[in-house]
Amino acid sequence: MKVYILTLFLLLNIPLIAQDYSKKWENVNYATDTLSYHNMDIYLPSVEKSSYPVIVYIYGSAWLSNSSKGADMNTIGKSLLDAGFAVVTPNHRASWNALFPAQIHDVKAVIRYIRANAEKYRLDTSFIGISGSSSGGNLAAMAGVTRNVKSFTLEGQEVDLEGEVGKYLDFCSSVDAVVAWFPPTNMLIMDSCGGTDFIHDDVNSPASRYIGGAIQENQTKTLLASPTTYASPNSPPFLIFHGNNDRVVPHCQSEVLYEALNDAGADSELVIVENGGHGPGVHEEEYINMMVDFFLQAYKN
Repeated sequence: MKVYILTLFLLLNIPLIAQDYSKKWENVNYATDTLSYHNMDIYLPSVEKSSYPVIVYIYGSAWLSNSSKGADMNTIGKSLLDAGFAVVTPNHRASWNALFPAQIHDVKAVIRYIRANAEKYRLDTSFIGISGSSSGGNLAAMAGVTRNVKSFTLEGQEVDLEGEVGKYLDFCSSVDAVVAWFPPTNMLIMDSCGGTDFIHDDVNSPASRYIGGAIQENQTKTLLASPTTYASPNSPPFLIFHGNNDRVVPHCQSEVLYEALNDAGADSELVIVENGGHGPGVHEEEYINMMVDFFLQAYKN
């Protein structure tokens, strides 16, 4: 089962092969260390401008990969570049490198680095959007719902949501809009809210490995790693995509995030794709164009 899940995610991680950008910085280390899992690539659109609004895109890997930053550049990345966005694709620590919340610490370090180095890379940090697929969608959603939230306490258990990765700790890690593709959002109910081909409650599941123990035996920590916990009126606009035939992450996961955001008074939109799977049928031109339009509208606002 573990091999199948990782293989599925790696099949989606096809690097950019056509040059649809004017400038690329490869393996920029956002943590100012020498670790490859803290590297990212920065792409600028082919149309020359003085600066570009930014989209950070986080790959899906069931939190099992620390080196898949080139994921989906032929599809999602290309469309964002064509629309005039700079695209930043970071690596992050895998669950076998470090447990939650290390991964959200990495993501927020990326955002701080972007703001601190905006002039160097010609980035317009008046708008930073974030997107991701599957586990990357979880991290993108977490970055959105925890913007301006440095720590959070639930049932007596506190989690640091900002971390101290990199040297730009005085810069803001907030994002302005989120597009989440088939994300896990309340991992406690992944087995009970919809059918999949996997047992997420198993101690060896990707979700359990991510938090460091069987999720039902670590319910508070699991909720702290779940975006639904943090939905608030301060959450940025969300667009969420999920296939109703997803056999890896059930589509109820996107439904509960959408409901939590709406109940909190945040702006959110949910697209359930008929017969869509975990990537196939969802990462398609129609929905990618919807993502681009959403980010363009958020940027204009």
